[in-house]
Amino acid sequence: MTEVRAEMVANVWKVVAAEGEEVADGDTLVILESMKMEIPVLAEDSGKVTRLAVAEGDVVQEGDLIAVIE
Repeated sequence: MTEVRAEMVANVWKVVAAEGEEVADGDTLVILESMKMEIPVLAEDSGKVTRLAVAEGDVVQEGDLIAVIE
């Protein structure tokens, strides 16, 4: 099980992956926006997205859970 967490305070601009979707290491899960920059959050492991903890428009803090991959 891999927990993907936010590395900075940002807005969730776009959710790319969906719960139940198979992803590969390096696939984009969500795109964050901070200070007019778009920051992709990548899968750190291959597997199935079992939980997406964010939605478009959410604000995440550093360390907040974004997704769980099993």
